[in-house]
Amino acid sequence: IKAGKITKDTRLVVSELANSQPPSKIGLPIGGTMTVELALQALIVKSANDVAVMLAEGIGGTAEEFVGQMNQTAKRLGMTRTLFVNPNGLPAAEQVTTARDLGKLSRAILKEFPEYGPLWAQADMRIGRLRLRSHNGLLKTYEGADGLKTGFTCDSGYNVVATATREGQRLVAVVLGEASGRERNIRAAGLLEHGNETNGWTAVLQPVVTIDNMPLDVNSKPGVTSVRANVLNWDCGNRRRRPAPIAKVKQKRPVKQAGVETTVPAGAAAAVPAQPAQGGEAVVAPVVKKAPRPPKPPATTEAKPATPAPAKATN
Repeated sequence: IKAGKITKDTRLVVSELANSQPPSKIGLPIGGTMTVELALQALIVKSANDVAVMLAEGIGGTAEEFVGQMNQTAKRLGMTRTLFVNPNGLPAAEQVTTARDLGKLSRAILKEFPEYGPLWAQADMRIGRLRLRSHNGLLKTYEGADGLKTGFTCDSGYNVVATATREGQRLVAVVLGEASGRERNIRAAGLLEHGNETNGWTAVLQPVVTIDNMPLDVNSKPGVTSVRANVLNWDCGNRRRRPAPIAKVKQKRPVKQAGVETTVPAGAAAAVPAQPAQGGEAVVAPVVKKAPRPPKPPATTEAKPATPAPAKATN
């Protein structure tokens, strides 16, 4: 847009490749169109994988060409440990990044494109009658939160680049690899709060430390780390299951039987089927029989008086 190659009103077309992307997605049919302005909102708020491909093809001609441009920009920004393979971040073995590199990318976005701040702060958006809500819960729960972007895959966990502005000071927190969206929000809010509390005196008492000269963690492990085993998500195969519901016991009613009163569940049959015990043996429940009906009284032989026939009318 800044170079004049496209405008906010340029219409992007849904290709077969864009349509084939898995959710999260908008799901327009092949040949459908969307403006660049609406596509940017859908990409930021909904993390729409199909829209990412639409933008890539609309700008670069092909998704592969646009990915090449992404890597050139990453190199220019000093993202030395990042390699992009696709335009939407879907899982790919070679595609990697780090918290430091995402911090550098975020800094560049905020400095070079401040006029697009409202896009990152959107908590929801509409496409026709469809209302889409942001995955960034901090926009509604943390004071001053105004961005920036969430992400998720099974191997990388729940991630967020969270920004917040208080008293004219904007901070950025990068959180990667959390087990759930809730834990992601708590961690990011904690980092932002720590930054707001210590930003003033650390700038005076400590040497100037930036994202460029900050030393690496000596305890960090080389190579790529997967957190799939800890991620609480059905698709990752590690969701904590809720305990099975316990059936409610129906109200019991008394049953009288030959001078003995016992109870059975209301509506139950007279005979209860055998239930397996913990050891595998069958336990047979006692059979409750109905009390025998009393015998009918013997028929009487006493003759009943005859009923006179009604008189017939005569002419």
